[in-house]
Amino acid sequence: MRDELSPLADAVETDGLGSLIARFDGASERPRIMLAAHMDELGLLVRRVTAEGFVQFQPLGGWLDQALINQRWVVLTSHGAVPGVTGIKTVHVMTAEARGKLFKREEMFIDVGATSRTDAEQRLGIRPGDPVAPDSRFVPLAGGQLYLAKAWDDRAGLAVIVLAMRELRAGGPPPNTVFAVATVQEEVGLRGAETSAYRVQPDIGINLESGVASDYPGISEEEAQERLGKGPAISLHDSSMLPNLQLRDFVIETAREIGVPLQFNVLSGYGQDGSAMQRSHAGAPAINITVPTRYLHSHHGVIHRDDLLHAAQLLTALVRRLDAATVERIRHFD
Repeated sequence: MRDELSPLADAVETDGLGSLIARFDGASERPRIMLAAHMDELGLLVRRVTAEGFVQFQPLGGWLDQALINQRWVVLTSHGAVPGVTGIKTVHVMTAEARGKLFKREEMFIDVGATSRTDAEQRLGIRPGDPVAPDSRFVPLAGGQLYLAKAWDDRAGLAVIVLAMRELRAGGPPPNTVFAVATVQEEVGLRGAETSAYRVQPDIGINLESGVASDYPGISEEEAQERLGKGPAISLHDSSMLPNLQLRDFVIETAREIGVPLQFNVLSGYGQDGSAMQRSHAGAPAINITVPTRYLHSHHGVIHRDDLLHAAQLLTALVRRLDAATVERIRHFD
């Protein structure tokens, strides 16, 4: 993200937790518009190495235990990346009862090809606390519009910000100052957004995230409402935030004016960085704009290219319209 944003930004810094903050000077120092998407992805952490050289791990983020089984990983050590695979007892030696149960993460381990703890630690450089990332490749699916890859949560949001910043830079200064923030530690508690929002002190916060798609077997429209290829969505409710209603209406009207299809999603769970922006300092109106995503919190997710491009188009238009008078109207509660 530093490589993508530095050529476009007027200043780039990191806060004390590691979030990247890129400032784009517009026609006025205020209002301050904070755009956020998180850089971290679901992963694991090395807990310990067994005497036989197998890695026991601590999950980072909200994994389903069964989604961890027999997946490829990369242990990120001081010596470099070490590939591995999560293992469990093979089905050939399980009882009939065991085959039907759900395996818990405590029963799993990572096989990195080490012959002993000493081999893993000295030859491969694996230490307790080393991060472990999913190993998955990018593949366009049939037709070329659907993209299969890991970590759309939240690489989709990061891509939207980069595309919007390119358009904003090419089209002249906006009527505000924009802070494009790539946050850290969202998956373990929205921590990076909290520190970076404290640093930026936004007047308006717009979070860009992957959204919960509902257009595949096993999930109902009562649980989620986004569909791939039908445009970006705005979150009307999740477990972390309610959006500012005047900001919601502003987003809806802007999408209508520029011809971008817009969806809505109401979730009982789910959390996102917009809530940290909303609660920073004296508070700021905030909203969460999403790119619909299938199979979140797994090694492989699917998005639609047009949803990502439409989200970037919408974000660009929003920033260009957020002048002082508009922001004052959104922030007015009397």
